[in-house]
Amino acid sequence: MKKDGLDLGKGPILPLLLKMSWPSIAAMFAMALYNLVDIFWLTRLDPQAVAALTVCFPIQIIFGAIGVGTGVGAGSFAARMFGAGQHTKARQTAGQAILLCALLGLVIIVITLIYQDTILEIFGATGDILPLSRQYLVTVVIGSPFLLCLMVSNNLLRAEGNPKASMYVILVMSSTGAILDPFLIFGLGLFPMLGILGAAISAVVSYFLASLLSLYYLRMNASRYNLNWSHMIPNFSIIASIYQTGFPTVIMNFFFSLVMIVYNHVLGAFGPMAIAALGLCFRINHLVIMVLFGMGHGIMPMVGFSEGAGLHKRLMETVNVAVKISVLFSTTAFVILEVFAYPILLLFTSDQELLTIAVPAVRIFATMLLLGGPIIVWINMFIGLGKGLTSMLLLMMRDTLLLIPMLLFLPSLFGLTGVWAAQPISNLLAFFVILFWKKREFRMIEEKI
Repeated sequence: MKKDGLDLGKGPILPLLLKMSWPSIAAMFAMALYNLVDIFWLTRLDPQAVAALTVCFPIQIIFGAIGVGTGVGAGSFAARMFGAGQHTKARQTAGQAILLCALLGLVIIVITLIYQDTILEIFGATGDILPLSRQYLVTVVIGSPFLLCLMVSNNLLRAEGNPKASMYVILVMSSTGAILDPFLIFGLGLFPMLGILGAAISAVVSYFLASLLSLYYLRMNASRYNLNWSHMIPNFSIIASIYQTGFPTVIMNFFFSLVMIVYNHVLGAFGPMAIAALGLCFRINHLVIMVLFGMGHGIMPMVGFSEGAGLHKRLMETVNVAVKISVLFSTTAFVILEVFAYPILLLFTSDQELLTIAVPAVRIFATMLLLGGPIIVWINMFIGLGKGLTSMLLLMMRDTLLLIPMLLFLPSLFGLTGVWAAQPISNLLAFFVILFWKKREFRMIEEKI
């Protein structure tokens, strides 16, 4: 039977890159849009609810980090196995990844429910925000196994050259959540008014449905994985290979969560409105960032396949084409956010105090987009090559050596402006370091040609 999927080793680079990237871009954009929908409705409920959701955001990033890291590791390894013609090992990789989702999801639930208040206080929940944050967290954590499953499956589907299926999974998650949000938050029709609890329930339902769809795709006869129970028998060699690339990605996302903790604590001194502004700012910028990540997700399996098949010249051409497209897109987005920051924010809130804080925040944050595209492409190149440790160290350098010290130092000189400026400045400095490392990698690849 013919297996679905694109041939990652043949054909012109640009059309293939677009075919691989656009479903992931659409999916990432839909996910970012769903996050904005949460904010859109909660701002109409209470700015405190937005602040509570912002506090929970880095906790959810940690949940997602485990899924993303496992998925990136599994996807990178599976793509290389497909490229090398080792299809049985690629199928076993999918089974091991799904098994890990179930086990790790249960661990997350138990730890979170036992230490819920401690976790929330660490992440910056205080005063009136704490009860709302608790209400959201203890509900949304129940969906952790399903969240991990859909994130892992997303990477696996792209690795087999089936990006459309990965897009459908995310679209089901995003559209389900977006539709349920107003009904559960405000109690429309037959639904009770649940406030921020409704947003959490909406998320859990969307995770569950999307994970079922992702498993369906992996089990299809037309899938290269054709997943079955035998693939889930523990294979520690494959698990080790998954986390050789995936574990550094987990750590990278943990450090992003650490950055968010610092943000929440620094902004806590400026009041709940500043934390709410951060929530708006991050989600609006993430509409652009997620598109760039979608492109990165598209090139990752292409790089992995080319490396496994020994197509080194094609590998470098893929990365260079992706960089050019990412620069064009991120520059356009930067201009739009600079010009239309105020009317965009008016879509979410009419609170003048919040707008006064959020408008300059969005404009300053947007400057990081100018260099964000190449950084994301190059980081995904290293992951596709199986060099997760390199990508982890580069992003850790940006966040721990540059961003966090700036977050702690600049506000004392420039107040809130210093908080918002820390991200673009650290991105600028990190760009030159990552560019140097990319050139170094290209020199080593050229030696193989």
